[in-house]
Amino acid sequence: MNQPTCFHACRRGAVFSLFVLGVLATPSFTAWAQPYAPPDRGEPGDEMIQSYLKAETEKLETSFLAGVATAEDWEKLRPKYQQEYLYMLGLWPLPERTPLQAKVTGELAGDGYRVEMLHYQSRPRLYVSANLYRPSVVKPGERLPAVLYVCGHSAHGRNGNKTAYQSQGIWFARHGYVCLVLDSLQLGEIAALHHGTYREGRWWWYSRGYTPAGVECWNGMRGIDYLVSRPEVDPDRIAVTGISGGGAATWWIAGADLRVKVAVPVSGMADLMSYVPNRVINGHCDCMFLYNTFGWPWTRIAGLVAPRPLLVVNSDQDDIFPMDANERLINRLERLYSLFGAGDLVDSVVSVGGHAYRQDIRQAAFRFINTHLKNDPRRVLDSEVDLVSASGNTPIHPIDPEKLRAFPADLPQDELNTRIDEYFVPLANPPTPRQGEFEPWRKALREELRRVTFRTLPERLPPARWVGQTAVGTERLETEPGIEIRLRKLAEPESGAAPKRALVVVAERQTEDRVHDWIKLYSTKEDAVYLCEPRGIGETRWTRKNPPNYVERSHALLGRTVDTGRVRDVAATARYLHQKFEGKVPVIALGQEGAAVLVAYAALWEPDITAVVLDHPVLSHRDASAPALLNVLRVCDVPEVLGMLAPRPLTIQGSPAPALKKVAEIYSSADAANRLSLPHE
Repeated sequence: MNQPTCFHACRRGAVFSLFVLGVLATPSFTAWAQPYAPPDRGEPGDEMIQSYLKAETEKLETSFLAGVATAEDWEKLRPKYQQEYLYMLGLWPLPERTPLQAKVTGELAGDGYRVEMLHYQSRPRLYVSANLYRPSVVKPGERLPAVLYVCGHSAHGRNGNKTAYQSQGIWFARHGYVCLVLDSLQLGEIAALHHGTYREGRWWWYSRGYTPAGVECWNGMRGIDYLVSRPEVDPDRIAVTGISGGGAATWWIAGADLRVKVAVPVSGMADLMSYVPNRVINGHCDCMFLYNTFGWPWTRIAGLVAPRPLLVVNSDQDDIFPMDANERLINRLERLYSLFGAGDLVDSVVSVGGHAYRQDIRQAAFRFINTHLKNDPRRVLDSEVDLVSASGNTPIHPIDPEKLRAFPADLPQDELNTRIDEYFVPLANPPTPRQGEFEPWRKALREELRRVTFRTLPERLPPARWVGQTAVGTERLETEPGIEIRLRKLAEPESGAAPKRALVVVAERQTEDRVHDWIKLYSTKEDAVYLCEPRGIGETRWTRKNPPNYVERSHALLGRTVDTGRVRDVAATARYLHQKFEGKVPVIALGQEGAAVLVAYAALWEPDITAVVLDHPVLSHRDASAPALLNVLRVCDVPEVLGMLAPRPLTIQGSPAPALKKVAEIYSSADAANRLSLPHE
């Protein structure tokens, strides 16, 4: 049974079954070159959407060093890359570095080391529980190298997953390091959530631009802040390492924070070809991914570490970090490092076995860090001391996990950890434009939406292309290469004459009967009425399994969402109808509830839509039923989008008038109040 990385055990020396949420989950391993699971074929749209995702992935993955021939080329691009990278993690602009409020809550002594139990607040009320390991004796004034250890997904309940990795801290402390071992957000002492889109249906994470990867990165960056505040730490000698989820966090932190001088990610990154066409994304939870807003080849994330010392560690039978992806990753990195004349600073270690630590992995990681932080390249011969081992299914720890709690008794009542997805990325709140300021106001919002939400759409969408028919009155339209939708004729003028208007109604899982009932309120006997079924609806529906939500989550790795594509489908269909009637018939777009929002965005980008009619529109992307569009809430919300349709006629029914006050104010600022029809209070 394949499980996401949150459920993979990452113990030393072997892979053990892991008891999580009352279920014993034992990882299974497949040949490294094979996809994670067979493709879905149970629904009519499965093959279409999977072929589309593969083609779009290939476009991105061929561009790793596009426009880069020298180290100077890369360095010129680095500031742009750095800002885009932080934005995609939900960290741009960088949050304020508020006081850490660090507190040591306990201490214990071991053989050659000491451990401090502590917590700090990476942001107010966002608690990070941790253990700090240091040598038993530190000379006055001595500055030691430091290691930030970020934990993989190992469920240790109330004690936090840091307790599973205590042997790492012990080894580093005994060898003259200060090592800070951090709990992760989901599996720390305060149990929060990594599985918003994987399992919990929190599609508004996309609209909010929130990913737990951003929290893990920020918690690590603030962990470095804590380390450099310690008098025994040398701020110029800091490494970061971890396995699995901790391997991913190693990449996040090393890419974001230049204070990291050495990075050793273990089984922490594949590439887009692996994640999407080979469906390896299904084995990972949400903390393993940023939202690829700017359409990066995935290896560019790793490239941000260059030319600092980097050791990429993987296992040859790891089904969630397969070797074909690992080889592509390291080959690209070696090419980038060679541009800097630093080919000796990047290396790769491959261990024989599955997703786990083994002796050769530990020895390689320790030796690499020793080499670059202590100028000591000698082989490591004592890596197998005080490991977390097992007796049957019962783990045996050198230190009792309960003694390593940062919160020995009660958890803080003011914590935001369990609701951090609601606060981590700031919401936009654009002001209502004043009279005479509508056009520059709309221009600025449209440009930002184009930059971070609809980047994958061309500047002007081409009309849909007629492909054929599936039945009488049902047309097949291609809205972009690889995507077909259905356009169904519901009514035509009774007189047989040319229509006075073309009405395109957008379907979103509602029944045809309901569409017919609603359309009767707005159509006349002289209208041609069409039902547009965007991708994934009706005859092009695809398989949906929750978890892992393969199709929806794969889109975010390609810098878009399913609903971005549906907006394109509606706009391209409107242009098709405009062209069909030679521009002589006004095209009016209609939508209900969530589909009403798709219609609004289609009209925002498509001037051939001459009027819009909405019934009970969802009025915020924070609503679970709203379309999910990357980062949109960092720019604006539905009322601003509706307002930006001015001066075109807009009719809204079924929503309370007070909730539409801002829309009315925007239309007024555009001198178009008479073109807005709202429900009576």
